[in-house]
Amino acid sequence: MQPHQNPGVEKRFILSIVITSVILLAEVLGGIWTGSLALLSDSAHVFMDIFALALSFVALRLSALPPDSRHTYGYHRLEPLAALVNGISLVVISLGIWWEAVQRFREPAAIRSTEMLVIAVIGLLANLAVAFILGSHTHLDGEHDHSVEDLNVHSAFLHVVGDAVSSLGVILAAIVIAFTHWEWVDPLVSIFIGVLIAFSAYRVTRKSLHILIEGVPEGVSLTQVENTIDAVVGVRDVHDLHVWNICSGHVALSAHITLDDFQSSHTGLRTQINAALLTRFGIEHTTLQFESESCEPGTIELPAKRKSQSAVH
Repeated sequence: MQPHQNPGVEKRFILSIVITSVILLAEVLGGIWTGSLALLSDSAHVFMDIFALALSFVALRLSALPPDSRHTYGYHRLEPLAALVNGISLVVISLGIWWEAVQRFREPAAIRSTEMLVIAVIGLLANLAVAFILGSHTHLDGEHDHSVEDLNVHSAFLHVVGDAVSSLGVILAAIVIAFTHWEWVDPLVSIFIGVLIAFSAYRVTRKSLHILIEGVPEGVSLTQVENTIDAVVGVRDVHDLHVWNICSGHVALSAHITLDDFQSSHTGLRTQINAALLTRFGIEHTTLQFESESCEPGTIELPAKRKSQSAVH
């Protein structure tokens, strides 16, 4: 199992952190100067962008470490763990923004709409630049046509895209306030920003938890995996089948396989099964146990139709 290692992605992370830090400074100072809660809410989101980018960068570096005697799979699980922390942090931020918005509805404050607009436009342009720098968060899995989504990079990417949308909301609020003097639009936009952040939190947290509890990878059908193995000549039955993610980029499988002729060599059969799984599902790490008879006790059988014991291959 190859470790994560992508110097190009690491450089983009560093540049993104630098640009985002400049955005944070501008929006904090601008939010205090203009009195805009929406701008300050966006700066809180920017701060979490920096946290997410830094955490993702550290996880990316650590996940590139090779396996050792204490961590036989390496450090790949740091990727979904970092994404989970990012997701939880987004929840905390959204709750904080909603609380401040309610307080601002109760006690409206004067807002410098023109200055707010200028700072928000600068923030939007910078966020779009960071999103472009991070680029696509998918890569091709070696020589096979499987698009692999790095959940860690994806969670950081969602932070940045969400913040760009937030900046757009602040711009609209500044324009409305400039023409109508409706200061209540400012906390209203803050609530909208909180909703966007909460939605991103849900997506990232759900995906990371699914990996951490070893759920079947998204887009992979356990029945189709079983049928693919079952279709290989010489295989009589497949049982005790498990498929899970080590991280978003690595899928593992273990299975017990009953053979028609247990006495023959298993090398060629193992190669065929591994090739079929890698080509169709991108499963690169397999543990296959060949048997002459099915070890029924303690196994979980899938409801798929089994081959007849007398089937001729």
